[in-house]
Amino acid sequence: MIYIPSLGYSFHLSNDKNKKNSSKASAKSNLSGTTSNSNNAIQNAAGLSKCDNHNCRKYDDREYDIEIIRGFNSIVNDVKKLYKNEFEEARIEYNNRQIRDDRKIKDYFTHVSNNTKKDLACEIIIELGDMEFWSTKDMDYKKKMTNVFKEQVNDLENLVPDFKIASAIIHYDETSPHLHIIGVPIKVKNKYGMSKQVGKSDVFTKETLTRIQDRMRIRCMESFNKEYHTNYKLKHKLKGRNRDYHISEMENYQKMKKSLEIHQNTLNKAKDKTDNLKNSTKEIRDMLENLKSKGLIKNQLVLDVVDRDKAIVFVDLIDRTIAEYQSIQELSVTLKEVESELLNNRDRIRLLLKNNEGLNTEVDNLKDKIKSKDENINDLKEENSLLKSSLEHLKNLIYNLVQFLIDRIYRNKDKEKYMEFAKELYEHGALDEEDFNLFQDNKNLDNHKELEIEKDDMEH
Repeated sequence: MIYIPSLGYSFHLSNDKNKKNSSKASAKSNLSGTTSNSNNAIQNAAGLSKCDNHNCRKYDDREYDIEIIRGFNSIVNDVKKLYKNEFEEARIEYNNRQIRDDRKIKDYFTHVSNNTKKDLACEIIIELGDMEFWSTKDMDYKKKMTNVFKEQVNDLENLVPDFKIASAIIHYDETSPHLHIIGVPIKVKNKYGMSKQVGKSDVFTKETLTRIQDRMRIRCMESFNKEYHTNYKLKHKLKGRNRDYHISEMENYQKMKKSLEIHQNTLNKAKDKTDNLKNSTKEIRDMLENLKSKGLIKNQLVLDVVDRDKAIVFVDLIDRTIAEYQSIQELSVTLKEVESELLNNRDRIRLLLKNNEGLNTEVDNLKDKIKSKDENINDLKEENSLLKSSLEHLKNLIYNLVQFLIDRIYRNKDKEKYMEFAKELYEHGALDEEDFNLFQDNKNLDNHKELEIEKDDMEH
């Protein structure tokens, strides 16, 4: 029978279960006003510091086997740097729109950390294979997971471009290698507040998280098989649960297993009988072949030739029956191998279908990016059109101003006053040198009636 090992995959996103409406309702009915639900969300700077101590193993002086594949040895600084790079421009833009100083945001990292309704960052923990699988592997074998986890980080960035990764650290100091990712989900084009903000609930919805998990588990298995040169498959994922389950939990598996056990017991009994029969027929064959055909011996029976031939034919028939049973046994084994191969092919088809779904998701993300770029291009075109219109209007104003000044200076009345005004405009950069020279050139002023100034000349 063909056997292909399978590995479980875990993709866990940190969350605070106490924020659910059901949890809040439960808390109201408790005397303490709280629940016992888990909270592993990174809600503020203190929570981020705890993550830093755990992921970077800073809680004592012992040496730990960890590998940093993104960021540095301070998750707090990594996240602060990410906040600066991603949100500083939006913060400044927001503050410039504010009249009151108390509405301005001095530091967005601190601002979010003090906001109880928002998570400062998110942690994702990824693991392939369980303790039973990894407990028999040496460290060199485990360390090959580095490339697998690096590809997981890249896959996550491509799949969820709005989740910015600040830190990614592999832990090899536990039985199962696993990856800790710290990042910040971002939402853009907000109508209220900063145009760019932290947005966990916008990036990680129930639907998007399911698609992300499905795609990531497939890519992880592909990366593992490529790195380790194997053909392992994923264990089936239980619907509605963020865990994998064994084939024994599959629908109708127990019924099929019980039926196979019954048939196998029947086959085992038949095999025992045929083994006994085979031994007996060998003895009978030997006895018949050694019978004497002549004379009478006391206490022995002598068969005639016809009866002897009939007995031999009977024995041959029994041999053929045994041979037929053996061929059935071989056929049964063959059928089981075929069944196993079909199941494996089915799993491969499912894997390809999931892979296709993942590619469709990536295509949708690219389409969204293109759409966003197109919108930006249209906005820029509109701004460019407005700028052109404003420039044309400004050119007309300058042209009319120059004409007005030339007319006034040419009339000689209040000539000095207008010349002084033109000089001030020139000194303040409102007129260029060529226009100002027109006012000083008496010859040009005398020939003003012949002078024609084209608007195109104002475009330099």
